Amino acid sequence: MATIRAQPVWPLVLTSLAIMGSPGPATISLTAAGSAYGVRRSIGYLLGIIAGTTVVLFAVATGITATILALPALRSVLIAASAAYLLYLAYQIATAPPLLGDAPAAARAPSLAGGALLGVANPKAWVAIAAVYTSAHLAGRPLADAAAKCAVLTAMIVLISSTWLLVGASLAPWLRHAGRARLLNVALAVALVAATILAVVR
Repeated sequence: MATIRAQPVWPLVLTSLAIMGSPGPATISLTAAGSAYGVRRSIGYLLGIIAGTTVVLFAVATGITATILALPALRSVLIAASAAYLLYLAYQIATAPPLLGDAPAAARAPSLAGGALLGVANPKAWVAIAAVYTSAHLAGRPLADAAAKCAVLTAMIVLISSTWLLVGASLAPWLRHAGRARLLNVALAVALVAATILAVVR
């Protein structure tokens, strides 16, 4: 049996940035949460997204993904749950009041549980992580290869998710004006709905 030759890490990092880091339901929702609620109030949601997406990663690594995607009923439930939560989140973001100084906004920020639900049920995550995971071999032995890829991709999930949240939060100082805040929140909500539709119909 042929031995699989190990490859350097950087192609996997670049591939994950291009595929996992591209706009999608989770990344756009993090940007929207950051701009509408700020970093501090969105930390729980960020941690939920990271946890849920990491669950997807380990499902891919252990081969569970193929089983889940082969069950149409379960796949439909995951997609429906993800779409329903994203539409609810889009409404919450579109109607969120502007951040004014250090005063807390009246609207409730998205929760850790909501982030975890989206992380697990996000259709793009399953496809993107599966594509990235199979794109490289970091070690000759299967177990060592899986462990190395899980370590690298977990770090990338944290980096990518945190970056999108910070991008959204960086817009907050510009949004002290109620009109500008409403315009951006609605635009991000529309983008989130569009990303949800694209992820579901693929």
